[in-house]
Amino acid sequence: MNKQLKTLKRIVVLEGWTNRYSRQALREITKAYREMLQEMVEYAVEYKASRATLHKVFYHKFREKYPRLPTRIIKGCYRDAVRRARSFRELKKKGLVKTDKPVVRKVTIIYSDSQDWRLGDGVIELRTHRGWVKIHYRSHKQLHRYLYNGWKLSSELRLKLGGKKVIVYLTFTKNFEVVYSPSNVVAVDVNENNVTLAVFRDKKLCKVYRIETGLGRIVISYAERRKRMTRDKSTKTRNVRKALRKLREKVRKRDIIYKTAKIIEELAIRNNAIIVTGNVRRGKRKLVEKTRKSALRHRIHQWSVSAIVETLNNKPLHVVEVSEAYTSSIDPFTGRRIHKFTPSMTRIAVRGRRRIKTIEIQLRLAKLENGLLLDRDVIGAINIGLKYLSSDGRGVAFPSTEPHEVRVKLMNPHQGLTPLTELEITKTN
Repeated sequence: MNKQLKTLKRIVVLEGWTNRYSRQALREITKAYREMLQEMVEYAVEYKASRATLHKVFYHKFREKYPRLPTRIIKGCYRDAVRRARSFRELKKKGLVKTDKPVVRKVTIIYSDSQDWRLGDGVIELRTHRGWVKIHYRSHKQLHRYLYNGWKLSSELRLKLGGKKVIVYLTFTKNFEVVYSPSNVVAVDVNENNVTLAVFRDKKLCKVYRIETGLGRIVISYAERRKRMTRDKSTKTRNVRKALRKLREKVRKRDIIYKTAKIIEELAIRNNAIIVTGNVRRGKRKLVEKTRKSALRHRIHQWSVSAIVETLNNKPLHVVEVSEAYTSSIDPFTGRRIHKFTPSMTRIAVRGRRRIKTIEIQLRLAKLENGLLLDRDVIGAINIGLKYLSSDGRGVAFPSTEPHEVRVKLMNPHQGLTPLTELEITKTN
């Protein structure tokens, strides 16, 4: 068994309020912070400056200009400037920026040290140029969960003004020891409407799961709803804006993503396995570049493949990304190219709370040389696992693998690890 120490970070958002005197002090800090940040970001982009360099260049200048401002607000501005400059350079390499210099539009004040702020029971105290001010906040279960379950409160605090409200961001960190076996793998193939998992134990394929997420259908249905709601109407109209805010697409998608990631996490812990996923960000970027139709491009942008991988990376798991090139078009048992897939439709009846529902599952089947009839998504998941397990990087099945004894377990993300039914991997004559 191998062990890995992994540090996870969680951000808790608190909604607070304060009096008029304190809001005026925070507005003055925000104005000064914006001016400092704009100058620092431009310098950091031009000279690729680090925090130490920004301190040498700007510290004494801004101490003279804002003598009453807390010192650690200027130091927090260094962090913010370096992060924004790094992000701007990365976007510029991809050709996604529209200006030569970064423009600071939204400002979030960073207090870099806990000496200038204190977290109390229902109140946060901040040091400002007008003295200490109090921000009252509404507590909730998420804050209690991280405060009293071994998570460490970071020394960095971020806040921003939103009208009469003050939005506060607290950062918590915790170290986890991840235990895994290099020979055990949960291979994850993320598709538009399903997530297919191939479980390997001791480099042997033992189980295959197909989680029907339906995220692609959700994206299409909400796009059609928005189109009908805004037909011959302006999105600036009050009624239209109110109706658009009531749409729950983001909430529904996030719920499915978290539940799917929870199933993958439970499988990885049960098998002491590594999670292997495809390099979905690179594949998504290539699809967007090739696509000319705006409707299809919207579906790809709303596709939640990267969100699932990001959610897995934020869990106490060992996650590895491999290239997805040709994983869905190569026979995992012979290494030869698959030239033909036959579309198919399977319907199964599932008992719900009040009635029996019918689920339609779209398949693209391929008849392999050894007589197996496999779905394209299952082939992709198996090849992703084999790419990691094989020493030379090619997706070739191991002699001990016996795929004809494996069944594909169909699952619903809302019902956890309980399979709805099993689709047999058949061997034809």
